[in-house]
Amino acid sequence: MSHKLLLATRNEGKILEFRRILDALAPGEIELVGLDQFPHVHDVEETGSTFEENALLKAREMSEATGLPAIADDSGLCVDALDGAPGIFSARWAGNHGDDKANLEKVLAQLSDVPDEKRGAYFLCLAALYLPDGRTHCEEGRFYGRILHSPIGTKGFGYDPIFQPEGLEISSAQMSSHEKDAVSHRGKALRAIAPHVLKALNSLG
Repeated sequence: MSHKLLLATRNEGKILEFRRILDALAPGEIELVGLDQFPHVHDVEETGSTFEENALLKAREMSEATGLPAIADDSGLCVDALDGAPGIFSARWAGNHGDDKANLEKVLAQLSDVPDEKRGAYFLCLAALYLPDGRTHCEEGRFYGRILHSPIGTKGFGYDPIFQPEGLEISSAQMSSHEKDAVSHRGKALRAIAPHVLKALNSLG
């Protein structure tokens, strides 16, 4: 029997990535639905001060609005030379939410005089599960690397074109979906939370 699970996002890139990872871990056990199936549900304002607060806020509000168990993530790019920024503000770093090109161009401009050895960065993903009975579970994943001097690659989304993963000579926008899922912050967080998701959903009957 498959269990219906709401993925609290309208970001198609995230939906595809979550679906690939969950399907690989539990084939046929989870029917993942996105917010596109609930047009009446309004987006949640991310008022938390941490990735965990924002992820739990989104998961709880979307679960309460739909009556479904919900999983949400808050993720972002943390740059050493920017004291961890853009962090929780990654999606709206340049001012407009979801303007990937403007966001990465702002980061590149802020790092224009920063040498290679000081361009360390990591992506962080906090995945949060919220059940209709109020139970929650969170897991975190990190993806280390450095910021390139210019965008390279056309795959992925967000800051992928300017992020070079640790130990690789390519950007994360040059990686295949399979390669990225295996090492990415979101892949790590989802693989960590997946067993808890399955156990929780099974407990609901």
